[in-house]
Amino acid sequence: MHHFVPFCRLTRGVLALSAALGSSAFAQQNPTSLPAVDIIGITPLPGLGQQRNEIAAPVQVARKADIATSGALDLSDFMNRRLGSVHVNEMQGNPFQMDVSYRGYTASPLLGTPQGMSVYMDGVRMNQPFGDVVSWDLIPRGAISSMTLMPGSNPLFGLNTLGGAISVQTKDGRSDPGTDLQVTAGSNKRRAMEFEHGGFNDQGLSWYLNANLFREEGWRATSPSDVKQIFSKLGWRNADTDLKLTLSHADNQLNGNGLQEQRLLAADRSSIYTSPDITQNRSTLLNLAGSHSFNEALQFSGNVYYRDLRTSTYNGDINEGAMDQSIVQPSAADQAALSAAGYSGFPASGATSANTPFPYWSCIAQTLQNDEPAEKCNGLINRSRSQQQNYGASGQLTWLGTLAGQRNQLVAGAGYDASRVQFSQSSQLGYINPDHSITGVNAFGDGVSGGTVDGVPYDTRVDLSGRIRTWSVFASDTMSFRDQLHLTLSGRYNTTTVRNRDALHADGDPASLSGDHKFARFNPAIGLTWSPTKALNMYAGLNESSRAPTAIELGCANPEQPCKLPNAMAGDPPLNQVVTRTAEAGLRGTVAGQLQWNAGVFHAENRNDILFVADNQAGYGYFKNFGKTQRKGLELGLSGKLGKMTLGAQYTLLDATYQSSEIVNGSSNSSNDTAAAGTPGFDGVITIRPGDRIPLIPRQLLKLSADYAVTPGFNINSNMVAMAGALARGNENSGHQPDGTTYLGQGRSAGYAIFNLGANYAVTPQLQLIGQVNNVFDTRYNTAAQLGATGFDGSGNFVARPLGGSAADGYPSQHSTFYAPGAPRLFWVGVRYAFDKVAGG
Repeated sequence: MHHFVPFCRLTRGVLALSAALGSSAFAQQNPTSLPAVDIIGITPLPGLGQQRNEIAAPVQVARKADIATSGALDLSDFMNRRLGSVHVNEMQGNPFQMDVSYRGYTASPLLGTPQGMSVYMDGVRMNQPFGDVVSWDLIPRGAISSMTLMPGSNPLFGLNTLGGAISVQTKDGRSDPGTDLQVTAGSNKRRAMEFEHGGFNDQGLSWYLNANLFREEGWRATSPSDVKQIFSKLGWRNADTDLKLTLSHADNQLNGNGLQEQRLLAADRSSIYTSPDITQNRSTLLNLAGSHSFNEALQFSGNVYYRDLRTSTYNGDINEGAMDQSIVQPSAADQAALSAAGYSGFPASGATSANTPFPYWSCIAQTLQNDEPAEKCNGLINRSRSQQQNYGASGQLTWLGTLAGQRNQLVAGAGYDASRVQFSQSSQLGYINPDHSITGVNAFGDGVSGGTVDGVPYDTRVDLSGRIRTWSVFASDTMSFRDQLHLTLSGRYNTTTVRNRDALHADGDPASLSGDHKFARFNPAIGLTWSPTKALNMYAGLNESSRAPTAIELGCANPEQPCKLPNAMAGDPPLNQVVTRTAEAGLRGTVAGQLQWNAGVFHAENRNDILFVADNQAGYGYFKNFGKTQRKGLELGLSGKLGKMTLGAQYTLLDATYQSSEIVNGSSNSSNDTAAAGTPGFDGVITIRPGDRIPLIPRQLLKLSADYAVTPGFNINSNMVAMAGALARGNENSGHQPDGTTYLGQGRSAGYAIFNLGANYAVTPQLQLIGQVNNVFDTRYNTAAQLGATGFDGSGNFVARPLGGSAADGYPSQHSTFYAPGAPRLFWVGVRYAFDKVAGG
């Protein structure tokens, strides 16, 4: 196993690098201050902020022009293209449903994914109350004025800030006056229209509206997207007070058909495993934000918000419970039931997988008999519905003054967030069609119509309501010494209560999800920066943050009631909070007065991390607090202007490992315990050992960008995103080796590099032409991988009992590597017209 360079050695390397770069900076005749103009918010709420060289972390900031120039579809796409240490996994198979990972910590729309980043828009937390998930389609790209990526476990950004925080500030009529209309069209029948209008008057009023309609068929089969967003803001300000009222609404339907088995993907990159997989998001956000300056030294800022979010999913899947069953030839009892119900055309004998690749008669017959449809129906339709109302308020005071004769900035505030959640989940049995869609039958996982599985009623229902409340107080104090040395002390205290109530199981029932949980913790931070010259800045910081277990984790944490899948639920003994401590150090500066560089190292350790571990029951498991995990790395960056060229480069060396031993489900891993005992293809477990790499996290990331101004009205932009390979989920022990029969695929995704190219040309001051080509060289690549049982052969036909077997010895399953395919070459072109844009607006 390759051992990562120790943190102290990395630090020495960074210091050596700074000596080389710093000496060049010192030699400049006119060194440039660091930074030039960036004032960065140090909390989610807008405030006075601080200069970059006062913040003990390699914070990254992007403006609206950067996002527009990149050609990115949404915020997640932009971060993947341009920000260091960020990569995406396209696990859902839809461009608006990316898993965004920063330093190995994830912000994902997928329920059940451990969330390690907090996301804010205008001070409102966008992590949803149920599961802390982030729906990127609810953040309108066209309304973004700026975004900040704050590294590390910064406690000022509240719960879930384990690896970092994203803070988005939106446009208003004063900063973006004028009226613009943009229309685009492109690959896969993409059609989009964006309207933007803003303005202000002499009475202090301002107004802003952004509306976006987006539709496309998607490059994969049955994968359309329909996005409708509207964002509005009404503002008023005078010399001391600034008020802004925001109303945002989105109504989106996204089809993301997820991973595909490797053989089927090799035959057709656009193919899907099963369908449909539909997510509908409908969200309304109302946010009143304000600030008031009492004098030059004291300012208050705060907000009050309400958010209503309704999400429904409709997913067609293989019923893995039928994969080891005889489902092709209806039995005599099945045939009698079919005849009695008036059916005809079913096979009386001789039906096999070879001549009946998509069987359905046994499923229909078992449904009629209410016997075992859950074992004879090879298809499953899973539905879920959630309603969330989230509301709260926060406020902070910022004081600028002197302490012991030195400049001092103090921020102190408090916040309250509350939510009501209603979540339901159900399953309907069915059969798989030749196009891999699912046709439902009149059998459900309701404990009655679905019959039994091994004598136990088939019941997959969840009906849960909950209330979540979080109180918090926070403070940060930065002391500056001669404007060269800045010491920051900060901390935040959070107390969270979670109250779950189960509508299906009474209190006292071992299967009940009802429970009351409370989590409280104070998280501190300390940071130090030093600027020995105007062209060099050094920083070091140590910070801590935490996240409370989500309702979905609390609902599947009982070893006595293990869950079949991570998104199933059972009884809920308590879990502990996940606590992350991050240490980082680095340097940044300027070279030649134009180029900015940075070099740093970080070391983050999670304690009481939450992992889905295996139970003694084959295929079952539960969430459990799990020792330690670790993420550490080296980050290098270079950006700036050289003549007409704007350049950017970021490199990350990332080592993400488990630091404790644990037993986890490894049924599709060739090194599991049952395969090692000589019986491959059956359920089994694997052992994680300290030092094993965490799946889905590449070891190296490289990003390059170059934007060239050919003329003042003609610009070309390009960028490259390169990622090293990563382990597949399910291969946590790195022990998987394919045998070509029972276990297929390498158990990891390969590295890749993709190139994007764009251009914009101003025909007149008002009319602009835009074009973008993504994946210019049509590279075939995969962003993630997962091990799993497969129900299809290489031709896409359903096969039960693919490896034979017997009633006495059992029927082994075939297992394969599934991949999240990246998009092929895609293009779009557009026209943007500014009707009355104010010059320089």
